[in-house]
Amino acid sequence: MGSETSGNSNNKSVVVLSKLATNEQHGENSPYFDGWKAYDNDSFHLVNNPNGVIQMGLAENQLSVDLVEEWIMRNPNASICTNEGIESFRRIVNFQDYHGLPEFTTAIAKYLGKTRQGKVKFDPKRVVMAGGATGANETLIFCLADPGDAFLVPSPYYPGFNRDLRWRTGIQLLPISCTSSNNFKITIEAVQEAYQNAQQANINVKGLILTNPSNPLGTILDRDTLKKLLTFTSQHNIHLVCDEIYAATVFDAPQFMSIAEIIDDDEIRNHCINKDLVHIVSSLSKDMGFPGFRVGIVYSFNDDVVNCARKMSSFGLVSTQTQHLLASMLSDGEFVEEFLIESVKRLRKRHEKFTNGLEEVGIKCLKGNAGLYCWMDLRPMLKEPTFDAEMSLWKLIIKDVKLNVSPGSSFNCPEAGWFRVCFANIDDQTVEIALARIRMFVDANNNVNENGVVKNKQQWKKNKLRLNFSNGKYDENAMNMNMMSPNSPIPISPLVRARN
Repeated sequence: MGSETSGNSNNKSVVVLSKLATNEQHGENSPYFDGWKAYDNDSFHLVNNPNGVIQMGLAENQLSVDLVEEWIMRNPNASICTNEGIESFRRIVNFQDYHGLPEFTTAIAKYLGKTRQGKVKFDPKRVVMAGGATGANETLIFCLADPGDAFLVPSPYYPGFNRDLRWRTGIQLLPISCTSSNNFKITIEAVQEAYQNAQQANINVKGLILTNPSNPLGTILDRDTLKKLLTFTSQHNIHLVCDEIYAATVFDAPQFMSIAEIIDDDEIRNHCINKDLVHIVSSLSKDMGFPGFRVGIVYSFNDDVVNCARKMSSFGLVSTQTQHLLASMLSDGEFVEEFLIESVKRLRKRHEKFTNGLEEVGIKCLKGNAGLYCWMDLRPMLKEPTFDAEMSLWKLIIKDVKLNVSPGSSFNCPEAGWFRVCFANIDDQTVEIALARIRMFVDANNNVNENGVVKNKQQWKKNKLRLNFSNGKYDENAMNMNMMSPNSPIPISPLVRARN
C-alpha cells in the first residue's frame, strides 16, 4: 500500500515514503548548505543588489571561462547544434553505449595524463564516466562496499561526502583527526590509530579515501606520504580511493603527484603493492570550470571495478552532446596546454590578492598551493575555542558582513575557528568588495571595547567604507558618502575577546 490514514481530525491520508527519502543523511541541513540558502535568498549583485550576500562558499573556477568561450567561437563544428557541426547530429543523438564515445574516453585519458605533467599514461579502456564527481564517488562506493561498511577519511573533509558517499550507499565515514599542530597533515600514525579503533569497535573498514589536492585545505600530499598510505592499505587489504578533482588547480610548488604515478614507482612495486585496490575519481568541474556539464570519471586499476562501475554508469551518463563537444576540445592539445598554464597563473594571482588582503587586516590562512579556496584562520576572533562560538561567528558573518563562507565544523574539522572561503567564483570587483567588508568587520571590532564604545575616533574617521552591523547594510561607494559618526554605536561581535 502506498499510503495510510493518519489520526488527524481532517482525516487526510499520509503518504508513506521510503526510509531513504525520509532520513537526514543527505546533509542538506548542514551549515555548509545553509550558507548557500542565505545567498540564494539575498544574492549580491553589483547593480541590482549591492547589499546582498556574496557567495564565497562555492568552489567554482570561473577565472578562465573566457578562454573556453574563445575556443568555442573558433571551433563551431565541435557542437552538433551549429551549421558547421550538423552533419554529426544523427550519429551523436542516437549513440547510447554506456562505454562512452571512443573519442571522448580517449580525450579524457590524454587529459588526465596532461594534468599530471605527462608522468603517467591513462588507459581509455579504464575510463568510466559518471554524472559529475558526485556520481563518480557514489558509483565507486557502490562497487567497493556494502551498507554498514566504513571508509577512513582525513578530516577536515568536503561536506558533500556525507551525501555523495553515505546517503544512498549506507556506508560509514570514520574521520582521521588532523590538526593545525602540523598544518593538518595526515600521518600514518593517525591512520593506524583510526583503523585500530574501528577494528576494536567491530566496524568493517573497506578503505581509505584521500582528497588530493585537499578540499578544504588547499594543500597536496607529498610522495613519501602517498607511499606510506598506499603501503598501509595494501598491507591491510583495503581500498585506496583518491579524489583528484583539483589536480590541475596547483598554482605553486611543489607539483601535484597522482597516486597513478606512485604505483608505477619501482620502490613501491618491490613492496608487493596490490594495484587492484587503487582507484581514482576525477572530473572537469574544477580544473576546467565545467560543473554544469556533469562530467565525472572513475578510473580504477581493478578490471572488475571498471566493469561494475560501467554498468552502474547507466544511471548517470554524460550526454553524448557533451561528450562530443569535450572530445573535440580536449583533443586539441595546444589549447589544453595553453588553458592549463593560463588557468594556473590566474589562480595564483587571485590567491595572492585575496590572502594578501586578509593579511593586511591580520587574518592568516593555512599555507596552500592548490584549489579554489583558502583555509582561513579566525580562531583569534572566537570568544572561546568552541564550535558554538564558531557557529555564532559564522552567523554574524552571514547576516551582518553578508559573506557566505563555510565554517570548519561543517568539514568535520576537529578545531573550532577555521573557515573555508572560495575566491575563484567571483570577479575582481566583487573580490575588492568582499575584502572591504572583511576589513570593516575587523576594524569595527578592533576599534571598540567590550562595552561597544569606540576607542579611537580618529582611526574610525579614516575609514572610507561603511558597514552598519545592526542591519547589515553595506555601502560600496564611499567617495561621496556621509561617514558614520564616530559616536555611533558599533555593536561588538559577541565572539571577539574582550580587550584590556
